[in-house]
Amino acid sequence: MENRTKVAEFILLGLTSDPNLQVPLFIIFLIVYIITLVGNLGLVLLILLDSRLHTPMYFFLGNLSLVDFCYSSAVTPKVMAELLMGDKVISYNACAAQMFFFAGFTTVENYLLASMAYDRYAAVCKPLYYTTTMTTNVCLCQITGSYAIGFLNASIHIGDTFNLSFCQSNVVHHFFCDIPAVMVLSCSDRRVSELVLVYIVSFHIFFALIIIWISYIFIFLTILRMHSTTGHQKALSTCASHFTAVSIFYGTSIFMYVQPSSNHSMDTAKISSVFYTMIIPMLNPVVYSLRNKEVNNAFRKILLKGK
Repeated sequence: MENRTKVAEFILLGLTSDPNLQVPLFIIFLIVYIITLVGNLGLVLLILLDSRLHTPMYFFLGNLSLVDFCYSSAVTPKVMAELLMGDKVISYNACAAQMFFFAGFTTVENYLLASMAYDRYAAVCKPLYYTTTMTTNVCLCQITGSYAIGFLNASIHIGDTFNLSFCQSNVVHHFFCDIPAVMVLSCSDRRVSELVLVYIVSFHIFFALIIIWISYIFIFLTILRMHSTTGHQKALSTCASHFTAVSIFYGTSIFMYVQPSSNHSMDTAKISSVFYTMIIPMLNPVVYSLRNKEVNNAFRKILLKGK
């Protein structure tokens, strides 16, 4: 691979070249990243410290928060360095590493969202069998499988992308080393690589979406049979929050990856990418936990102990 590759580093064009926007954007992304860090790692710590949160739902939620923090950290610090110091150069190996961790953790999140939907199905539709269905071993298998599939998927894409020859332009029209943005720089035939990207990502996304949709169809059917108005409202509120996050995550993923890179503008891709690299990891703790009474009670308990 190294003998075929003449490019030793890449230049990231970033979000904007307007100097008047760089400092305001840096401040915005710094605030977003701090909220992401505090929200996600704080939630992981809270789940570890409070024994009442040692349930399958919060086990998945803790892993989701950890994954959100990790894939945001693979991208956001470099973006802030680009905005503040104009450091747009990234080495060949650093680009590959950024791509690997981002692709790996986003695939893990994809399957965690599906696991969480199945967990909610078991809790709402089969409450009497919940403890025997969502055992510790089942949860561990789902989590382990999510991470294994995620990093296997990332390895395939890294090998597929960096097996191409980069011998002309090294300017990446993006603010990080995303797969389509790097792939278009290749001076070799990339049609097969693009098809591999589209087919594999399509499989992962739509397989997880099928699990999510089937789970929530059964959940909604169960809710319709409930006689309690309060139960209706609580369940629908939880589902609405979940669907908001799922819609943003899968909407941007499908837009970015389930089509050949030549079919969409990189400028449009940048705007879309901001949502799933920075905004979604910040929103998930709010969507999944801050409106949750058990999490709020656990947080108050920790605060009272501190006093």
